[in-house]
Amino acid sequence: MSDSIAENVSQTTLPKNVSLNEQAYLAFRHRLITLRYKPGEYLNTAQVMEDLAMGRTPVNQAVHRLATEGLLRIIPRKGVMVAPLSMDDALELTEVRLVNEALCVRLATQRVNPVQITALRALNQRIAAAGNARDREQMMLLDREFHQMLADIAGNSRLSDILSIIHAQAQRFWATTLSSAQHMQAVIAEHEAIIAALEQGESTQAEAAARAHILSFKQALLNY
Repeated sequence: MSDSIAENVSQTTLPKNVSLNEQAYLAFRHRLITLRYKPGEYLNTAQVMEDLAMGRTPVNQAVHRLATEGLLRIIPRKGVMVAPLSMDDALELTEVRLVNEALCVRLATQRVNPVQITALRALNQRIAAAGNARDREQMMLLDREFHQMLADIAGNSRLSDILSIIHAQAQRFWATTLSSAQHMQAVIAEHEAIIAALEQGESTQAEAAARAHILSFKQALLNY
């Protein structure tokens, strides 16, 4: 997600050059991953339309897209429910992330350039600033941008699509652990370890750093 979109999404106002369907999807997803809409909560479509200041068609399109991505559940004769969170789901996500994010950084190691290293490091510094300010929502948005940047550097569009869905699901779990200042600080250090490995062209080290980052996420959940 670009910086301008990240900032605008936090205000649920999106750039005019983004289609209405995409605006509804991004704003709706933002409310889900930041837990503004609570896991297990049934949503009234009319209320969502009011929350997002969007019409029925783009909201309905967003509902079906988010249901496909596992963030919503469409329950026959009952409506739309925010997908619940369970530890089993978190552990399954961890297994999937370990494989796919290791592949991502391995590819990124082969393709990264100095300008991208600088951009990753600058972005990680902004995540650190958000953490120091205890701005959980901004930290989550910037973390998503960090992982999207890694996927972009990896240069595999199919992998990027998979990671986008996985990361959105994982962030809902992560939102429950970000009250811990210690965990926030650990995330920054883990990102820096990934960046350093990319900078050195060490694919094995980069994969190890990515796995350590994901296992830290898992441990934070288990400790929560």
